[in-house]
Amino acid sequence: MLRVGSVVIRVDDLERQVAFWSAALGYEARRGADDFVLLRPRDGVGPNVSLDRVRSTVQVPPRIHLDLYADDQAAEVARLTGLGATEVHWDRRPADADYVILADPEGNRFCVVDASGG
Repeated sequence: MLRVGSVVIRVDDLERQVAFWSAALGYEARRGADDFVLLRPRDGVGPNVSLDRVRSTVQVPPRIHLDLYADDQAAEVARLTGLGATEVHWDRRPADADYVILADPEGNRFCVVDASGG
């Protein structure tokens, strides 16, 4: 049986991305090598997010992205943009979409999904 242990995001500025993703997810950092940091949930529930400093080009659209579920989507989008995320406007996004597309400070895209059930 397999389970997702960690999702790895390639980054250029490791410290900046550790600060963003730690604050965004409320995760704590476990440092190892100089070019790799594992972020883990404080309560141990859910997959880790690892940041790997490897020079790469952001692909648009991305081949893979995170969907982050929020009970208060508007508040989370505001909080994340306050941390340095930017909103991504996509002309193919349906008017009734339950998600908002954001990009982290280096342009890695993720979605904030309305999980309020409303």
